[in-house]
Amino acid sequence: MTSDTPGTVNGAGSETADAVVIGGGHNGLVAAALLADAGWDVVVLEAQNEPGGAVRSAELVPGFVSDLYSAFYPLSAASPALASLSLEDHGLRWTHAPAVVGHASSAEDDDAPVIYRDIDRTTAEFERRQPGDGDRWVEACALFQRIKRPLLETLFAPFPPVRGPADLLRRIGSAEALRLAHLLLLPAGELARHLFDGEAAQLLLLGNAMHADVPVDAPGSGVMGYLMMMLAQDGGFPVPVGGAGELTRALVHRATSAGARVDCGRRVERIDVSGHRATAVRCADGSVVRCRRAVIANTSAPQLYQQLLPPDVLPHRSRDLDRFVWDTPVLKINYALDAPIPWRSKSLNEAGTVHLGADHAGLIRWMADLNTGTLPRHPFLLFGQMTTADPTRSPAGTESAWAYTHLPRGLTDDASAAIVSEAVDDVVARHAPGFADHIVGKVIQRPSDLERSDANLHAGAVNGGTSQLFQQLIFRPLPGQGRAQTPLDNVFLGSAAAPPGGGVHGICGRNAARAALAADGPLGWPRRRLNRAASRLLVG
Repeated sequence: MTSDTPGTVNGAGSETADAVVIGGGHNGLVAAALLADAGWDVVVLEAQNEPGGAVRSAELVPGFVSDLYSAFYPLSAASPALASLSLEDHGLRWTHAPAVVGHASSAEDDDAPVIYRDIDRTTAEFERRQPGDGDRWVEACALFQRIKRPLLETLFAPFPPVRGPADLLRRIGSAEALRLAHLLLLPAGELARHLFDGEAAQLLLLGNAMHADVPVDAPGSGVMGYLMMMLAQDGGFPVPVGGAGELTRALVHRATSAGARVDCGRRVERIDVSGHRATAVRCADGSVVRCRRAVIANTSAPQLYQQLLPPDVLPHRSRDLDRFVWDTPVLKINYALDAPIPWRSKSLNEAGTVHLGADHAGLIRWMADLNTGTLPRHPFLLFGQMTTADPTRSPAGTESAWAYTHLPRGLTDDASAAIVSEAVDDVVARHAPGFADHIVGKVIQRPSDLERSDANLHAGAVNGGTSQLFQQLIFRPLPGQGRAQTPLDNVFLGSAAAPPGGGVHGICGRNAARAALAADGPLGWPRRRLNRAASRLLVG
């Protein structure tokens, strides 16, 4: 790193770096590590006072560690981007709950189905509930083992994927690959009926599909349910020992060990552009970082194009950005309890992740509420038992837990959040009689709180934009894009706004870093020319 005004790097001075990464969330840190590995001088500029974005933890109640945003990490465990960084060498340790995930169909359900880490135990669970579903589960898991690598490569690759589909065809043949593609494009409800006969296994797939914001009766919702269900059996839903912040700590150590620098409390206000290139990044404190090679924006798409870049970068697309579709707002409630959760269904005692509040019909009604501006009276919840998964999170015999649901599109005000928060408490109490008596601390994170702590979580949206088909693949973040590249030669979108979208997997940051390396220097000239031509044709 060089400084043109020595000693004023963190003040109103200027400096120069090969690459500037805007945003110190996990995607930005992955990009910084990969660029630093390539020998680039890299500086990460994070607006908040600590790095991590939506991968952070804190003691909201003394003695109880709460993950502030994301909590369980099946995609992290499966991610080639994070695996390549060897984060375990930088202090990260993973741990698991005894059981992975359970789903109670109603408050009266006293025998909720569960996926266990042991496949034989899960198989017996499914077979007990519906003869034949045990064998179907074994067959589904065996197929996943055959296709796991090319499937993940296909889902994680920039659009259009090439190597993953080719490997998939080689492994299972064109007829089976076509059948698989058809299955994964089905609505989750239809896919569940294709794979299983019994309600228990079907319900677990539906609940896992709700980890995205695609309605269970909409095409493409099945892929998330299938993937999360298979990952639950394959690698579980692990958590970092000590809290989500430990994953960020390892990422920061990995990036800085390679030579990157991470500066917090430095909010970027704009990117200077000359011709087809970004030349500098200007911070709110008056400092300037000039960039020799690239800018990686770990920001939302509207923030990059409407706030940071000059308006003439996308002169004909302002209307598209105005109509950018965010995912539904999140409401999260953190609980500190003086005892384990008193579940009506004892099968949920061992599960780290619990789905509460709805069967198939109930999930459809809940999604209808979210899409029609109706505050749900009976919201569907994701519930996390963090001490069950990681005993370091709170004292022995207690539980650090959270509940997570959504508000309707467009209703992000605090009053609406308060109403739904009461409904969340009611749902948990009906599934766990006596739950309220064990609460010793409670902190609500409303959509306004989420956005205040991380600008990427616009109005409480945590996935960088909806995961529905109309804003995925070549349509993410805008029609005609679908990759990390922007119309500028050296600016790359490295956040969840770029494919493949949300989830703590680091792929968006990896794709942006790889695109920056490929487009750099004389050897990158053909790629830069091709990107300009594609931008003129597809983006305008």
